[in-house]
Amino acid sequence: MMGSMAYEIPVTQARAELAELINRVVYGGERVVVTRHGKPLVALVSAADLERLEAAEQAAEESVIPSVSSLRSAEPSAPGERGRFGIAAEHRPPGTRGGA
Repeated sequence: MMGSMAYEIPVTQARAELAELINRVVYGGERVVVTRHGKPLVALVSAADLERLEAAEQAAEESVIPSVSSLRSAEPSAPGERGRFGIAAEHRPPGTRGGA
């Protein structure tokens, strides 16, 4: 695991320290992970970080959608189309699949 700057805090403690946690995130550039029973529950990230995450997500989606559209348009509308499209989808490079 790379040296992540995430600071973990239990949800019960985070309630009492929310203002301080917000300052750590906004002014300290930290990422705060709020845990419940020791498991990550939510993360506090700055609005700027969120914008970067969303921009990266959108760029990834835009790079996948055109290739899927071109696959569909290149194939004839025939009963076997679905099977061929499924095979093509399996051969996409790792990490291009949407969803979680």
